[in-house]
Amino acid sequence: MSKYAKLSAGLLVAWLAFALSSSALHLYENAPNTPPIALGLAVVMPVALFLIWFASSPGFRQFILSLSPGALTLVHSIRVAGLVFLALATYKILPQYFALSAGWGDIIIGATAPFAALWLADPTHRRGFIFWQVLGIVDLTNALALGTLSGIIDPHGISTAPMAVLPMSYITTFAVPVFLILHIICIAQARRWPATTFATVGTGLRPAAQR
Repeated sequence: MSKYAKLSAGLLVAWLAFALSSSALHLYENAPNTPPIALGLAVVMPVALFLIWFASSPGFRQFILSLSPGALTLVHSIRVAGLVFLALATYKILPQYFALSAGWGDIIIGATAPFAALWLADPTHRRGFIFWQVLGIVDLTNALALGTLSGIIDPHGISTAPMAVLPMSYITTFAVPVFLILHIICIAQARRWPATTFATVGTGLRPAAQR
C-alpha cells in the first residue's frame, strides 16, 4: 500500500507542476469564440487515466478503496473559495451566468462538505452520501459546460478566457480534475458498503443481508 501512496503523491505533485507550468506558457489560451480544446483535455485526461488505472490494477484499486471516505470528502471544504467567482463576476471579469452558477455551486458543496464527511460517510447514510457526491459532480460539470459553451451562449459578452490563464487556470487544470476523482472514489467506496434498511421502531438498524 505504501508503494501506491508514494506513487500517487508523486504523480499529484508532478501533475500540479505540469498544470502550473503549462498555464504559465499560455498553452490553454484559444482564439475568441472557439472551443477550449486544450483546456478540456487538461480536465478530462487526468480523470480518464485514473479510471483506466483504477480498473486495470487490483493493487491500486485496493489502495484507493482503503482511503478514508470522510477525509476525502472533507477536502471539498476548500470549495468555499468559490467566493472568488462571485467577486470576478462583480468586477465583470467573468460572465455572471457562469461565475454565479460555478461560485454558488462550489460554496454550497464546500460549506456542506464537513457535514457530509462527519455525518454521511458511513454505511447507515449510504444513499445520502452518494447523493451528496453526485451533487458535487453536477456542480463541477455544470461549470465546465457553461465555461465551454460561453462563446455560443453570449458570443459578444464577457469571455471566460481568464479561466485559461493563471491563477484561475489552476482551478480548471488541477483542482477540478482532483475534485472529480475524489467524488468518483467516494462513490466507488460507498457502493461497496453493506446496504442497510430501517427496521420497525425499537429494533434499530441491521444490515439487510442479515435479515
